[in-house]
Amino acid sequence: MTWVWIILVIVICQRVIELVIAKRNEAWMLQQGGIERGADHYKWFIVVHLLFFVSIFIESLTIHGHSLNYFLLSVFIFTQIIRVWCIFSLGKFWNTKVIILPGTTLRTTGPYRFLKHPNYIIVGVELFIIPLLLGAYLTAIIFPLLHIYLLVRWRLPIEEKALSDIRSMKKG
Repeated sequence: MTWVWIILVIVICQRVIELVIAKRNEAWMLQQGGIERGADHYKWFIVVHLLFFVSIFIESLTIHGHSLNYFLLSVFIFTQIIRVWCIFSLGKFWNTKVIILPGTTLRTTGPYRFLKHPNYIIVGVELFIIPLLLGAYLTAIIFPLLHIYLLVRWRLPIEEKALSDIRSMKKG
Protein backbone atom coordinates (compact mmCIF):
# COMPACT_ATOMS: atom_id res chain seq x y z
CA MET A 1 0.00 0.00 0.00
CA THR A 2 3.03 2.26 0.01
CA TRP A 3 2.26 3.22 -3.59
CA VAL A 4 -1.08 4.70 -2.44
CA TRP A 5 0.72 7.12 -0.12
CA ILE A 6 3.34 7.94 -2.76
CA ILE A 7 0.65 8.88 -5.29
CA LEU A 8 -1.27 10.87 -2.69
CA VAL A 9 1.87 12.80 -1.65
CA ILE A 10 2.72 13.48 -5.32
CA VAL A 11 -0.76 14.87 -6.00
CA ILE A 12 -0.73 17.03 -2.86
CA CYS A 13 2.74 18.40 -3.72
CA GLN A 14 1.56 19.10 -7.26
CA ARG A 15 -1.46 21.02 -5.95
CA VAL A 16 0.72 23.10 -3.62
CA ILE A 17 3.05 23.97 -6.52
CA GLU A 18 0.03 24.93 -8.63
CA LEU A 19 -1.29 27.19 -5.87
CA VAL A 20 2.11 28.92 -5.73
CA ILE A 21 2.01 29.41 -9.52
CA ALA A 22 -1.60 30.66 -9.34
CA LYS A 23 -0.75 33.09 -6.54
CA ARG A 24 2.22 34.45 -8.52
CA ASN A 25 0.05 34.80 -11.64
CA GLU A 26 -2.72 36.44 -9.63
CA ALA A 27 -0.30 39.03 -8.25
CA TRP A 28 1.03 39.76 -11.74
CA MET A 29 -2.46 40.09 -13.22
CA LEU A 30 -3.63 42.40 -10.43
CA GLN A 31 -0.50 44.56 -10.87
CA GLN A 32 -1.36 44.82 -14.58
CA GLY A 33 -4.89 46.03 -13.75
CA GLY A 34 -6.60 42.65 -13.57
CA ILE A 35 -10.06 42.43 -12.03
CA GLU A 36 -11.20 39.45 -9.98
CA ARG A 37 -14.75 38.26 -10.60
CA GLY A 38 -16.92 36.14 -8.34
CA ALA A 39 -14.50 35.99 -5.43
CA ASP A 40 -17.21 34.75 -3.04
CA HIS A 41 -17.48 31.33 -4.69
CA TYR A 42 -13.75 30.56 -4.52
CA LYS A 43 -13.86 29.47 -0.87
CA TRP A 44 -16.18 26.60 -1.83
CA PHE A 45 -13.62 25.23 -4.28
CA ILE A 46 -11.02 25.35 -1.52
CA VAL A 47 -13.34 23.54 0.90
CA VAL A 48 -14.25 20.84 -1.65
CA HIS A 49 -10.64 20.21 -2.63
CA LEU A 50 -9.46 20.04 0.98
CA LEU A 51 -12.29 17.66 1.86
CA PHE A 52 -11.38 15.61 -1.22
CA PHE A 53 -7.94 14.88 0.23
CA VAL A 54 -9.33 14.29 3.72
CA SER A 55 -11.87 11.86 2.27
CA ILE A 56 -9.23 9.95 0.29
CA PHE A 57 -7.01 9.81 3.37
CA ILE A 58 -9.80 8.46 5.59
CA GLU A 59 -10.98 5.96 2.97
CA SER A 60 -7.42 4.82 2.26
CA LEU A 61 -6.93 3.99 5.94
CA THR A 62 -9.77 1.46 5.71
CA ILE A 63 -8.54 -0.20 2.50
CA HIS A 64 -6.50 -3.37 2.68
CA GLY A 65 -5.05 -5.25 -0.26
CA HIS A 66 -5.99 -2.75 -2.99
CA SER A 67 -3.75 -3.46 -5.97
CA LEU A 68 -2.41 -0.90 -8.41
CA ASN A 69 -4.54 -0.61 -11.53
CA TYR A 70 -2.21 0.26 -14.41
CA PHE A 71 -5.04 1.45 -16.66
CA LEU A 72 -6.18 3.98 -14.04
CA LEU A 73 -2.55 4.96 -13.45
CA SER A 74 -2.17 5.59 -17.19
CA VAL A 75 -5.31 7.74 -17.25
CA PHE A 76 -4.01 9.65 -14.23
CA ILE A 77 -0.64 10.28 -15.91
CA PHE A 78 -2.41 11.37 -19.11
CA THR A 79 -4.55 13.86 -17.16
CA GLN A 80 -1.43 15.28 -15.55
CA ILE A 81 0.13 15.84 -18.98
CA ILE A 82 -3.00 17.68 -20.15
CA ARG A 83 -3.10 19.66 -16.87
CA VAL A 84 0.47 20.86 -17.39
CA TRP A 85 -0.36 21.66 -21.03
CA CYS A 86 -3.28 23.82 -19.82
CA ILE A 87 -1.07 25.68 -17.35
CA PHE A 88 1.73 26.30 -19.85
CA SER A 89 -0.71 27.30 -22.60
CA LEU A 90 -2.19 30.10 -20.49
CA GLY A 91 1.16 31.10 -18.98
CA LYS A 92 0.75 34.08 -16.64
CA PHE A 93 -3.00 34.04 -17.31
CA TRP A 94 -3.51 30.59 -15.72
CA ASN A 95 -5.14 30.91 -12.34
CA THR A 96 -7.39 29.17 -9.87
CA LYS A 97 -9.50 32.33 -9.61
CA VAL A 98 -11.49 34.21 -12.24
CA ILE A 99 -9.40 37.27 -13.06
CA ILE A 100 -9.77 39.28 -16.24
CA LEU A 101 -7.18 41.63 -17.62
CA PRO A 102 -8.73 44.44 -19.68
CA GLY A 103 -7.10 45.00 -23.04
CA THR A 104 -6.00 41.40 -23.49
CA THR A 105 -7.31 38.81 -25.89
CA LEU A 106 -8.72 35.44 -24.99
CA ARG A 107 -6.07 32.72 -25.08
CA THR A 108 -6.77 30.03 -27.68
CA THR A 109 -3.53 28.07 -27.66
CA GLY A 110 -2.82 24.51 -26.58
CA PRO A 111 -5.90 22.59 -25.47
CA TYR A 112 -7.87 25.85 -25.46
CA ARG A 113 -7.91 25.61 -29.27
CA PHE A 114 -10.18 22.58 -28.94
CA LEU A 115 -12.15 23.21 -25.74
CA LYS A 116 -13.32 26.29 -23.89
CA HIS A 117 -12.56 24.95 -20.40
CA PRO A 118 -10.19 21.96 -20.68
CA ASN A 119 -8.77 22.43 -17.18
CA TYR A 120 -12.22 22.01 -15.60
CA ILE A 121 -12.70 18.76 -17.49
CA ILE A 122 -9.30 17.53 -16.34
CA VAL A 123 -10.08 18.38 -12.71
CA GLY A 124 -13.40 16.52 -12.98
CA VAL A 125 -11.64 13.45 -14.41
CA GLU A 126 -9.00 13.64 -11.67
CA LEU A 127 -11.62 13.84 -8.93
CA PHE A 128 -12.92 10.54 -10.28
CA ILE A 129 -9.70 8.77 -11.31
CA ILE A 130 -7.47 9.58 -8.32
CA PRO A 131 -9.86 8.08 -5.75
CA LEU A 132 -10.52 5.04 -7.98
CA LEU A 133 -6.79 4.55 -8.37
CA LEU A 134 -6.38 4.66 -4.60
CA GLY A 135 -9.43 2.49 -3.86
CA ALA A 136 -11.50 5.35 -2.38
CA TYR A 137 -14.74 4.55 -4.20
CA LEU A 138 -17.07 6.73 -2.16
CA THR A 139 -14.80 9.73 -2.77
CA ALA A 140 -14.83 8.90 -6.50
CA ILE A 141 -18.61 9.31 -6.51
CA ILE A 142 -19.11 12.31 -4.23
CA PHE A 143 -16.40 14.75 -5.31
CA PRO A 144 -16.87 14.75 -9.08
CA LEU A 145 -20.54 15.52 -8.41
CA LEU A 146 -19.59 18.37 -6.06
CA HIS A 147 -17.17 19.67 -8.71
CA ILE A 148 -19.89 19.64 -11.37
CA TYR A 149 -22.29 21.40 -9.01
CA LEU A 150 -19.78 24.17 -8.22
CA LEU A 151 -18.95 24.62 -11.90
CA VAL A 152 -22.55 24.77 -13.08
CA ARG A 153 -23.89 26.75 -10.11
CA TRP A 154 -21.15 29.37 -9.84
CA ARG A 155 -17.89 29.08 -11.72
CA LEU A 156 -18.96 28.72 -15.35
CA PRO A 157 -21.55 31.53 -15.24
CA ILE A 158 -19.02 33.83 -13.54
CA GLU A 159 -16.28 32.92 -16.00
CA GLU A 160 -18.53 33.21 -19.06
CA LYS A 161 -19.60 36.69 -17.93
CA ALA A 162 -15.95 37.65 -17.37
CA LEU A 163 -14.93 36.33 -20.80
CA SER A 164 -17.84 38.21 -22.37
CA ASP A 165 -16.66 41.36 -20.60
CA ILE A 166 -13.16 40.90 -22.02
CA ARG A 167 -14.60 40.60 -25.51
CA SER A 168 -16.75 43.72 -25.09
CA MET A 169 -13.85 45.71 -23.59
CA LYS A 170 -11.75 44.76 -26.60
CA LYS A 171 -14.44 45.93 -29.06
CA GLY A 172 -15.31 49.11 -27.20
